[in-house]
Amino acid sequence: MRNSENNPQLTRYKKLLAYLDDHLSEEINIEKVEEICHYSYRNINRIFEAIHNETIGKYIKRLRLEKAAQFLKYSDVGISQIAYQVGFDERAAFSKAFKKRYGKSPKHYRSSSEAIRKEIQKRIDPEGDPQRQKLKFEIEYLPDFEYLFLECRGNLQDIDAIYAHWQTFIDFAKNKGLISQDSILMTEIIDDEEISDQLNSRYRHALILEKPLDFEPPELYRIKSHNRQKYAKFTHQGSPQSSVHFYQKIYAFWMVDVQHELADAPVLEFYLNFDENQSDDSLITEIYIPIA
Repeated sequence: MRNSENNPQLTRYKKLLAYLDDHLSEEINIEKVEEICHYSYRNINRIFEAIHNETIGKYIKRLRLEKAAQFLKYSDVGISQIAYQVGFDERAAFSKAFKKRYGKSPKHYRSSSEAIRKEIQKRIDPEGDPQRQKLKFEIEYLPDFEYLFLECRGNLQDIDAIYAHWQTFIDFAKNKGLISQDSILMTEIIDDEEISDQLNSRYRHALILEKPLDFEPPELYRIKSHNRQKYAKFTHQGSPQSSVHFYQKIYAFWMVDVQHELADAPVLEFYLNFDENQSDDSLITEIYIPIA
């Protein structure tokens, strides 16, 4: 694939993805899409479908419903409010679309998620011990910053594939002279793979930029701004495989121990002592879960 600085079509495609990300809950502005892409909406839809296996409209609808499922699963926000937040004007239309996507009404999906959460709680704490050690976390704000990222899709438990994508990103950053001792690397986890199918679960390997780049990011590398956000910060020591169980514990006891409303933003992971030669068991990861 040619560099985007020599490929205006790729540059416009990346701008389209950024626009869709930023306006997910809004009505599609066809004129704006055409302005970004320099194509008719009909033609850009054909190109988009060839790349994503779904049209722009279906892509947006799917992501809206997946975001709604996250709210239903991890919060007690009312169903009508969730419908409005993700871009549906009417609860009835939202409920119909949600049931078609997940095979359950929003109310049933929420109750099923609650039952699963209680089952995990029982598995972790079978005796319901009142002296159980509660989740340890800190409330922290992350400031505004810009970051370079490469978006990937796939099973978040496929560690080999994740490492391969990670190495591709690291090699690129090193070749561009962007890595230093003070560099801050992170992964932005956008989707919950229990809600999104594995082919569409998105994560982004990223590097916080110390200064603006003096070149246009090539291929599918992109730059994005992080706006100041409040987080519940958890610290995990161990392999990426073991972090799966750590996340289960966090969300299982979220409403009991954390008692903060989740915010509509990605989860961030920062690797404090990442080294290609160290053992996975000694890896320390700070997990930032966005809260309102």
